[in-house]
Amino acid sequence: MIATGTPAPGFSLQDQFGRTISLADFRDRRHVLLLFYPLDWTPT
Repeated sequence: MIATGTPAPGFSLQDQFGRTISLADFRDRRHVLLLFYPLDWTPT
């Protein structure tokens, strides 16, 4: 688990259009919000 305030490690994911987006693409922005939403049919 990453502690609060710790910089997120670099990673890349595909968006809903199939484009690869990297966390480094947002490096010059002031704030970035990461949201991971489980699928509706998962038991979480």
